[in-house]
This record gives sequence, C-alpha cells and structure tokens, in this order.
Amino acid sequence: MNNEISYEEFTNLDIRLGTITEVNDFPKAKKPAYQLTIDFGELGYKKSSAQITDLYSKKDLLNKQVLAVVNFKPRQIANFISECLVLGVYNTDGNVVLLRPSKTVKNGEQVS
Repeated sequence: MNNEISYEEFTNLDIRLGTITEVNDFPKAKKPAYQLTIDFGELGYKKSSAQITDLYSKKDLLNKQVLAVVNFKPRQIANFISECLVLGVYNTDGNVVLLRPSKTVKNGEQVS
C-alpha cells in the first residue's frame, strides 16, 4: 500500500499517549474485544473498543501506556461509543500488537 498523503494531512491526526485505567470484556462486540478507558492527561479520559484479546489479558493491559488517535469522530460499536483508536500492527498470526513507548511518558503527550 503506497497511498501518499501530504504532511498537512498527517498533521491533522492527533496521536497521543495515554494510560489504560480500566479494561472490561465486550461481549456484544462482533469480534472478541475489550472496552478500554484511557487517561490522556489534560485531554481527559476516552473510551476505546480494541480487538486485542488474543495477545493481551485484562491484567496485561491495566496501567499500560498506549498510543491512540484521539480526534476521530466517536463511533458506535454495538452498545458502546468508541472515542479514540488505539494503534497497533498485525503480527504474522494476524493478531494486533499494540504500539507502546519504550519509556514512560506523560499522559496526553502528542506524537510529532
């Protein structure tokens, strides 16, 4: 895939670092997923649905920092409103591996 975008288009994405403060099962999702609550510091808390149950337990995720796009329009998934998109990549088995900082960073910091 090589869909080039301009630098200006990239800067429209607001990618921030946050800490997962709550993880719940999401039985109404079509595919196995968790409902996450993420602390983005001064931006406040946002919720996200994440299909990451294959590689991560709820215990694994709690208090972990993740990267997320925080300026998408909220999206309804079953009975849940997802307010941000947690970022990850698919591994060779087709499971999502979360993108995370290698060092602790202040919640709400923006990717630049």
